Amino acid sequence: MSKRAGIVILVGAGPGAVDLITVRGADAIRRADVVIYDYLVSPELLRLAPAKAELIYAGKKGGSKHDIEQTELNAMLVAHARKGRVVVRLKGGDPFIFGRGGEEAEALVRARVRFEVVPGVTSAIAGPAFAGIPLTHREHGSFVAFVTGQEDAGKTRGSAIPWNELGKAARAGGTLVILMASARMRTTFERLSAAGLAPDTPCAAVQWATTAAQKTVTGTLATLAERCARERIASPACIVVGECAGLREHLKWFELTPLFGRTIVVTRASAAAAKFADALRRLGADVIEFPTIETISPRSYAALDRAIARLDSFDWIVFTSATGVDSFFARLKSRRHDVRELGGASIAAIGPATAARIGDFALKVAATPDEYRAEAIVSAIGLKRIRGKRFLIPRAEVARDALPKLLLGHGAKEVVVAPCYRTIKPKNVQVERIRELIALRKIDLVTFTSSSTVNNFCELLGRAASRLKAAAIGPITAETARQRGFDVVVSPREYTIPALTQAIRDYCETARQAASAGAS
Repeated sequence: MSKRAGIVILVGAGPGAVDLITVRGADAIRRADVVIYDYLVSPELLRLAPAKAELIYAGKKGGSKHDIEQTELNAMLVAHARKGRVVVRLKGGDPFIFGRGGEEAEALVRARVRFEVVPGVTSAIAGPAFAGIPLTHREHGSFVAFVTGQEDAGKTRGSAIPWNELGKAARAGGTLVILMASARMRTTFERLSAAGLAPDTPCAAVQWATTAAQKTVTGTLATLAERCARERIASPACIVVGECAGLREHLKWFELTPLFGRTIVVTRASAAAAKFADALRRLGADVIEFPTIETISPRSYAALDRAIARLDSFDWIVFTSATGVDSFFARLKSRRHDVRELGGASIAAIGPATAARIGDFALKVAATPDEYRAEAIVSAIGLKRIRGKRFLIPRAEVARDALPKLLLGHGAKEVVVAPCYRTIKPKNVQVERIRELIALRKIDLVTFTSSSTVNNFCELLGRAASRLKAAAIGPITAETARQRGFDVVVSPREYTIPALTQAIRDYCETARQAASAGAS
């Protein structure tokens, strides 16, 4: 068998928001053996890479001691590809716009290494869009020009930047988008002014576009540089010059999203976190997925297998989580049993998510408590249907004993607790990243969906975890968080992910209104 040929895929990671990567780009990361990424790449994208993939930070922050020289980086791409690996070169924005993707592609051609290019959303487009600035408009700007401005015109290796022509273009109804120019903004504007562009031409600067740190400053050709200096606008930022920049005030939208500017940590297991994280992102938040639990097989299936062997003897099967449902039926299938063996057993579910998952197996739930906690199951089933009955509870290996004790205390004839999964602290989580964000006070809220997520978060981070604001899905989780030193500011009455999402939204909107009132 011939050795697998390697390939380098130059992938545009987008402007910063994790969900702005292309479908094709995400697919490339998922099948990568090696990912070489830049400073502006969202760390959340690295979670898409296989667990065994090698992750290499290339820097490109500008002067950082961790930066890799371009010649060294080119050699690295070639070396990994020649070992038969799928190498993803993950670059902020688009690999062929205002970066060195073209140079890297040339190096690969010279080395006869196969490569592909996956375009990305460039900040030159995303920045203005997220700031509410259209780049063309029938009344305010019929064309757009993109340019870099970080180097002096006399020092560029290619043609000098034609500021005179660009100034004339903007005067004629065009829009200029200037990248890498925050440090030389005054000089750039002086050149445009010298080219005849009016001092009152609308301008805007957008920093850290599409992220929770996005900041937009508006002004004119005569005033923007000073305003940006006062607001400490620095790289990464894009500058928009032209009449279209004046449309921002009534077209801005991102800053108006309910969770704009908020960085929220989701601690659910990876498999369950996606929908919750996506819901928060749609509301404008930056979401960091930091799974503190991982679901694996129990140490022993003995109790569950014995229960499965006598399924028709149980009067009730009580599921306490959707994970328990999946794990139970996966084991039932692997042991070559039939769902019809449940016989006449009634099914109880704690929580609507658990009930919905049971419904996916075409089974009807006979009892769901109004309050989504184990103690409420007694009133949902009713004392008459508990006395003298046999109960099976497939659940996590480590869980509270409240439910079995309650059922036995109310007259159940037998309660069998059968572990069908267990939760552990996951490996290879980005602990140092979370610690750094905590130290910089950039985390607004940590979300917890069980006591296990709270305890594991604290065990992973130590003292760094204390005194953070938290959102907890229910009273038991909230109490655990308080005992661990968290300031629980969100705890919905309904213990579901949609309710938790809405409660977070309400909390943040109330906080924003209070801040606005205080500022005024």
